[in-house]
Amino acid sequence: MEPRDHEPGNLVEKNPDGTFTKETLTRAMKALKKRLKLTRLDDESRLGHDAMSKGSRSGIVAVKAPSQYPLEVWQALEQKGRVRIDQSGLVEVVEQPSNP
Repeated sequence: MEPRDHEPGNLVEKNPDGTFTKETLTRAMKALKKRLKLTRLDDESRLGHDAMSKGSRSGIVAVKAPSQYPLEVWQALEQKGRVRIDQSGLVEVVEQPSNP
């Protein structure tokens, strides 16, 4: 397997003032959305969720945060209003209002 040139060596980068860089927060959100999508697809693929039966969609709205990012990254995203963290540590993506 070939190494990817665009993949950074360190996923968590900080600005000189101690805050996380925009790129770090963006990568963390992308990883969270991908994990949520895969978890939903896995849930929907189980028996009883096909078109011939009820055909319901997954009710999963929150997942465990990807472990390659520390808790401080998720707390920073929560302060920005991008995610919501519940008491059990599950992270939910907060839908952002679109600009008209």
